[in-house]
Formats: sequence, C-alpha cells, structure tokens
Amino acid sequence: MSRFRTLAVVTLALAAVLSGARFALVQQAAIARKRIGKPLGEESLDADRVWRRALDGEPLDLLVLGDSIAAGLGAERRKETLGGRLAKSVGRRIHRPVRLRTAAVVGSESPDLPAQLDALPADYRPHVAVIIVGGNDVTHRLPVALSAQHMHEAIGRLRQTGTEVVVGTCPDLGALRAVPQPLRRIASSLSRRLAVIQDETARRAGAEPVDLRRAVGPMFFDEPEAMFSLDRFHPSALGYRRTAEAVLPAVCRAAEVALSSRRRSGPR
Repeated sequence: MSRFRTLAVVTLALAAVLSGARFALVQQAAIARKRIGKPLGEESLDADRVWRRALDGEPLDLLVLGDSIAAGLGAERRKETLGGRLAKSVGRRIHRPVRLRTAAVVGSESPDLPAQLDALPADYRPHVAVIIVGGNDVTHRLPVALSAQHMHEAIGRLRQTGTEVVVGTCPDLGALRAVPQPLRRIASSLSRRLAVIQDETARRAGAEPVDLRRAVGPMFFDEPEAMFSLDRFHPSALGYRRTAEAVLPAVCRAAEVALSSRRRSGPR
C-alpha cells in the first residue's frame, strides 16, 4: 500500500471515529436535556425592591446581570434569590438600604448582556453591578472569544457610568450529575476554560472577578442533593446562599469604593 493511500485510509478512519464520537455526544446531550427538563419553568421570582429599608441613608443601587443563576431561578422565596441574598447581606454590612434591580434573564448568554443593559432606564447609574453568565455559553458552544468580547463591552459600559463591577466566573459544569459521561467531562473542561478567560477579561476591563469554581464548586460536587434544586441544574436555596457568600466580599468592596467615589464627586 502506498504512503498516500495509507494516509487516506487513516484519515477516513479518523473521520469515522470523530463522527461516531460526535453522534454519541449529541445523544448524551439529548439525554441530559430530558433528565433536566424544565420543572422550574422559565420565570424567576421578582426580588426587585429596597432591602433593609429600615436602615438610615440613601439606598445603594445594586444591579444584577446575566443568566438564570443571576436571575435566581430555582429559589422558592425572593430572599433566597442571588440578588435578594446579596442585597440583604450588603445592606447589613454597609449599614444602609440596598435597592435591587435584576436585569438578568433566564437562558441568557454573554451576547445577551448588551440587551440587558439597553433595557435599563437611560439615567440609571447603579453603584455596583454583579454579572454571572457563561453556563449557557458552554452548553450552546459559543466561542470563548465571543463570550469575552461581550463581557468586556458590558463591563466597559458600566464602568463609564461610574459603576463598580463584580463578575462571578462560569461555574464548573462538571458538577451536573444529570449530564452523562464523557459529556460531563467535556463540559467541565469547557466551563473551566471560559472561567479563566472571564477572569482575565474582567481584570482588564476594570472589574473584580470571583472564581465560583474554586469558591463553591467543591460544595456542588460533594453535596449535589443539597446544593441543586429540583432540576439538578440550578442552585437550591442553599446553593444560592453559598454562591452569594462567595461573591459578597467583592460586592462589599465595590460598594465602599462606589460610595466613596460618588461622595467626592457630589450628588448624582
């Protein structure tokens, strides 16, 4: 057999293997979607209000952008959503009310961040914005460069208004037991890669990143029954509590910076 014929045979064999692997992964993705389903629906609780209203001072404006985790899907009460937990805890830490606005939308990907910002009032200038997005980027196989571009642009727009920004990087999708192997390992690898890119992007754009994989990932791996909600995909009340606790220190630092900066520059 000639060298060129051998190469052709090897190429065809490799193509057949890759095609079979791709077919298997597509089947596993279908299995995962069937297992997860949509028992929680597609609408999160409306937690937007002034939290810690009894405290003195003008409210701190807190904006939450991103996907279903940012929106709080899976929480059964408003105070259990990510935004509700952050608003309550930040208010207690800084001793003033916190006005929460949630622009996050269930099912969103990074390219949806501009639309979430566009939907806000033109004169809205939050003190702090929290962005958590990326899981859907991975499951829908968005290029990481595209995800990073939209993240960078969203942070830039917020920073131009004087808003301090905190980014919770993409969680490790390897914790999703409903996703069969080897698809789960692939999703884990892709989500980790995206998280690294998000960390770098956030720092370059002037935001503070929080590595959710390191901060809360082990809890989701070790206690999936407690940390995940009914669909085994979104956090439970405890999952949101742990996630909020991981993000809280960065949000409090951002709040102090924003309040100090605006005191120096005068009223908005």
